[in-house]
Amino acid sequence: MAIEASFTVEHTDFPLHAVFEQLTDVTIELDRIVPTGEAVVPYFWISADDTEKLTTDLSADIGIDQVKVIDQLEKQMYIRIDWNLTHESILTAIVNTDITLVSGIGKEQQWTFEVRASEQQDLSDFQMYCQENEIPIELSELHAISALKSDREYDLTDGQRKALVLAYSSGYFDSPRDATQADLAAELGISRQAVSSRLQRGLRRLVASTLITPEESA
Repeated sequence: MAIEASFTVEHTDFPLHAVFEQLTDVTIELDRIVPTGEAVVPYFWISADDTEKLTTDLSADIGIDQVKVIDQLEKQMYIRIDWNLTHESILTAIVNTDITLVSGIGKEQQWTFEVRASEQQDLSDFQMYCQENEIPIELSELHAISALKSDREYDLTDGQRKALVLAYSSGYFDSPRDATQADLAAELGISRQAVSSRLQRGLRRLVASTLITPEESA
């Protein structure tokens, strides 16, 4: 059975830590990752109010061979990184084990990586690799991948689905929240009370469809 897991890494234990040291309220997000043989070439978005203040040569980091700025916007920077894979990090653990990197986000002094494994042993091998190479990771979430259901199977209305998807993508469920119900209401063109109702009813139906067993619902 396929498994997904999330791991956290302190920003000082991953290349690009200079970004957190120079910028305030910064978020670094993996855009995509392209495996080429034994190499990994990821693309990242750096988001902050003061990206123009980033003066450090990121390629000076021991874990990086080269950094190229592809695009620079007012509050965002799009970069491509060629890694030095002789330096052990969570990336070398991914390259040298049979797991797939799904996402990576650096925020608030730590990174969160989501990985996918075809079976439990692959995930165990990844954790063992990190332990043997003194790569400090902390497991924060673990779950099996179940078959994807349609909205009809979850018994969601179209309005509930739209509200839930917008809430998730806008950061409403994050802590701290990046969006309020008023923000969602403005985006959807409905009242805040309607947003609250759709979220509450939609979440109730999702829980009932995914977590509650027939015995528990009786």
